[in-house]
Parts: sequence; C-alpha cells; structure tokens
Amino acid sequence: MTQTYEDFSKYGKEFADSGLKSFASLSKGAQAIATEAGEYTKKSFEAGSAAAEKLLSAKSLEKAIEIQSDFARQSYEAFVTEATKIGDLYAELAKEAYKPFESIVAKAK
Repeated sequence: MTQTYEDFSKYGKEFADSGLKSFASLSKGAQAIATEAGEYTKKSFEAGSAAAEKLLSAKSLEKAIEIQSDFARQSYEAFVTEATKIGDLYAELAKEAYKPFESIVAKAK
C-alpha cells in the first residue's frame, strides 16, 4: 500500500512538472507567434501606405492599375509566406508543448 502511494505521488509530481514545462513552452511559442504577427501587421501597413502614396501620385489610369496589381500580388505573396511561418510556429509549439509528456506516455504503454 505504501509503495502504491509513493508511486502515485511520484507520478503526480512528474505529471505536474511536465505540465509546468509544457506551459512554459506554450508561453514561449505564443509569444513568438504574437511577435511574428505584429511584425507582419507593421510591414503590411507600411506596404499599404506606400502603395496608397504611389496610387495618389499616378499620372494615368494605366499606371494606377499597374500599381494596384503589383500591390495585390506582393500582398498575396507576403500573406502566403507569413501564413506558412505562422503555421510552422504553431506546429513547433505543439511539438514543444508535448515533449514533457512523452516520457509519461511512454511509461503508460
């Protein structure tokens, strides 16, 4: 009976420690995602402002259409790149958050 209690206590402590490590990984990952999203927002706003200035200074309708087309293409490419980065960060976040529990899951099998 005492051995069972000690084992239970040991596994409980191990699980709590793993939970804290996982939470630390989640916090770090969430911060990285928030930083990346903030940087993307800033870059996107700057690109939009620059495109608006170019549009206002366009001398012809053809030039305005060219500026708008270039902006749309660049915005799409930047979005796809950023979505890929954010997706990779979320995948890494999931891996890092799970790592502390791997040993517990392995022991349970």
